[in-house]
Amino acid sequence: MENFVIHRAGTRGYADHGWLKSSHTFSFAGYYNHERVQFGALRVLNDDYVAGGRGFGDHPHDNMEIISIPLEGKLIHKDSMGNSAIITTGEIQVMSAGTGIYHTEYNADPSEAVKFLQIWIFPNKRNVTPRYDQMLIKAKKPNELYQVLSPNKDDAGVWIHQNAWFNMGEFDTDTNVTYKLNNAADNGVYILILKGQATINGQALDTKDGMGIWAVDELDINAQAGAQLLLMEVPMEVKQQ
Repeated sequence: MENFVIHRAGTRGYADHGWLKSSHTFSFAGYYNHERVQFGALRVLNDDYVAGGRGFGDHPHDNMEIISIPLEGKLIHKDSMGNSAIITTGEIQVMSAGTGIYHTEYNADPSEAVKFLQIWIFPNKRNVTPRYDQMLIKAKKPNELYQVLSPNKDDAGVWIHQNAWFNMGEFDTDTNVTYKLNNAADNGVYILILKGQATINGQALDTKDGMGIWAVDELDINAQAGAQLLLMEVPMEVKQQ
């Protein structure tokens, strides 16, 4: 029995609203695919393009961990907790929606588009106090994976209410790296190729291809020069307190 699934970039759901163009790895809004509802605790993985000066008006969330990673440009964020911030390329933003929040997200540039990933993770605790954080993310060494999110407040990157770990990597030369799961007994990993090509456990992936894999202790990764990767280790079963 195969313990992986591959979602090619061109098979994702797609919505074009003019000012917003969004590719959905998993079922979202008007896109539904019963085989692509979620990957474990990973519920939403949207690849969004927002035209200059446009954005998402005030809208609610609750009981979800929401992560935004700008790939190009800047986002203006405002929320009902009183936070107002600009999130730019090279940063990561997290909101624990918990008991409920409202927020807006707009392109900070009046003319140039912003491109960002919108990621939703089911939390392991319901009705927590809402919170917001953002952080600069930077590799410690070139051509290595580096952690940008975890369940631990004192660990590298931002933290969320879930036993999940995110790692990123940019490679300027052909590189072989190994990713060892933090919780191999319960977790799987969903990999998104942000740019370039990589081979994960023998499977060749191209730009914006995604691959979910479970029941493994580690991943063998061959990243080609110019590749950029995002690895999201998440529980395969959603358990909430």
